Amino acid sequence: MRHDMLHPADQILLMMDRIYGYGMTTTSGGNLSLLDENDQIWITPAGIDKGSLTRNDIVCVKPDGTVVGHHRPSSEFPFHRQIYEARPDLRAVVHAHPPALVSFSIVRRIPDTRLLPNERQICGEIGMAPYALPGSRELGENIAAVFARGINTVMLENHGVVVGGKDLFEAFQSFETLDFCARLEINARRIGTPVILTDEQFRTTTRGDDTPLGTFTPGVCRTEERAARREMCELIKRSYDQRLFTSTQGTFSQRFSDGSFVITPYGADRKYLEPEDLVLISNGAAEAGKVPSRSVHLHQRIYELHPHIDSVIIAHPPNVMAFAVTPHALDSRTIPESYILMRGTPKLPFDAVYGDIESTAAVFKQDTPIAIVENNCVIVTGQNLLNAFDRLEVAEYSAQAILSAGCLGDIVHIGPEQIRELEIAFKLQ
Repeated sequence: MRHDMLHPADQILLMMDRIYGYGMTTTSGGNLSLLDENDQIWITPAGIDKGSLTRNDIVCVKPDGTVVGHHRPSSEFPFHRQIYEARPDLRAVVHAHPPALVSFSIVRRIPDTRLLPNERQICGEIGMAPYALPGSRELGENIAAVFARGINTVMLENHGVVVGGKDLFEAFQSFETLDFCARLEINARRIGTPVILTDEQFRTTTRGDDTPLGTFTPGVCRTEERAARREMCELIKRSYDQRLFTSTQGTFSQRFSDGSFVITPYGADRKYLEPEDLVLISNGAAEAGKVPSRSVHLHQRIYELHPHIDSVIIAHPPNVMAFAVTPHALDSRTIPESYILMRGTPKLPFDAVYGDIESTAAVFKQDTPIAIVENNCVIVTGQNLLNAFDRLEVAEYSAQAILSAGCLGDIVHIGPEQIRELEIAFKLQ
């Protein structure tokens, strides 16, 4: 999707639909703005239901203060204007009150972005602005003062969060990523103390297998590939809608009968992926003009070692990742479905996806379809796209059930005899 080709009102409507639809703000809460090339501020209106906005509801405020539109601009317009005045390099602002970030706001804490390798880079430094009356000049001054220090993401005491960006989509990605970090940390603290990545581990992420792939120009797109591209995009969007992926993270691949495979592109918003965006990999070369996921070498090696695997997902769902960032194991012996689909679910060291991918790829034998990488990701394999997605979904639901059970009592696991019955009945040996 060419975001830059959308009218400012359409961009704001698209993002607000996304934020409201994922429960990241309420009917009356939150506001978005965009500064256009004529220094006009386009902003959500005051007092209009965020769940039923139309493009005609978006308000334009001209540089001289003239308001164009059917409504008044948001009551928080003053701080949007003050942010743009303090930071001429920013062209968009997102403000909302997602529950996880409000939780941090009301205890006057900032979510830790050092639990996983990419979140710190996406969010950057995060500031905290002192409390002031909503809509007041004082609040605007408090927020703008933090932005003036070069910070793009600002938590508000007892309020929510404000994020700026070079465009609305960049601001949203930082906002969404910080909300993910908040949800992850809350989940992790329900079972233990999260482990923070060291500076050396962060440096490790830059030393992965970046061996460049050759390129090739594909011939006619076969029916098998067309079907897989369509199904993969549907499941990627479903993964995003179910919060198994974020806009910036989550990789899917599918192998074909000739050994080639398609994989998610690097850096593309998962919400808007289309079949033509996916990257074909054949004989170690990538489809010309496209950049595949950085994990492409691991996907390729898994396929080379395991004929029984035809689909691979790498994801960071917040419930499963609570076990990745704490010492606790994700035990699948909870209900039959969990054990059948997840089995042992081993933990691999943090650098497993950066260093020795040969050993990592070798893990995924018939009895080990899924593995968690410490402070990094979960890797899921399957016989086909739907089987891999089902396994990822079950893992996240299982993790959520375990996290929720903690306040109810001690978990009683399925016993050895019951496990043996499952293995015989479902041919899991």
